[in-house]
Amino acid sequence: MSITNVMEKDSAPTNGPAPTAPWPVTVSPMDEHNRRLVTNAHPPQHQNPRADGRYNLVVIGAGTAGLIGSIATAGMGGKAALIERHLLGGDCLNWGCVPSKSIIRSAKVMAELRKAAELGIYVPDGVRVDFGAVMARMRSLRADISHDDSMTRLQREGVEVFLGDARFTGPDTVEVFDGKDR
Repeated sequence: MSITNVMEKDSAPTNGPAPTAPWPVTVSPMDEHNRRLVTNAHPPQHQNPRADGRYNLVVIGAGTAGLIGSIATAGMGGKAALIERHLLGGDCLNWGCVPSKSIIRSAKVMAELRKAAELGIYVPDGVRVDFGAVMARMRSLRADISHDDSMTRLQREGVEVFLGDARFTGPDTVEVFDGKDR
């Protein structure tokens, strides 16, 4: 599989309309935690590598399977490319597993507090959930974990990471549109 870089905003993929440019990526609210997440999972200063020859594996999408597959290929001496349009880590890190487990943990604590009297523990009236604090904790945990799925780690493992939209242009070719003017 080979990769072609398309860098100008006016360039369109050869097999369809121009995709929405993935730059810059923001995650609301853009607080300290989400800035750390974006720094790891879609660094604004990242420059896509110059596609060089053929790859043993080209992965479109940096979710769990894409991350593991590309790291394993590079670890075995293969040439691996990983293409992601939004945030490295995919659904699990950014919207699914990590965020949901964090929020579920807070909900379980509140549920236990409501039943504490059954265990002989009396919680004062007025205990409340601070949903903003629950969400800030989730964003902090997600930012901490994002280091494991980060650009830095992937590059250290030998994976060539391309940020942008991928389009197949032939049976064994992929084009990456990064939406940046160079």
